Amino acid sequence: MLMTQGGRAAKLHYMANGFRILTHGDHVTCAASGAAIQLEHLRYWSVARQEAYATPEIATKAALSQ
Repeated sequence: MLMTQGGRAAKLHYMANGFRILTHGDHVTCAASGAAIQLEHLRYWSVARQEAYATPEIATKAALSQ
């Protein structure tokens, strides 16, 4: 269960099948757009870059620019 931390950004370690919470918070920031992504809605990230993405389109664009 995710606990709400009153608007604090979380710090995560992204892995192939999930992520580990290093610093508790309720959201992360999209690496490309800067949008806040609630942890319960986080679906797209890069393990290699350790970045979160708000949409599949942004994640695809980031992967193709490597």
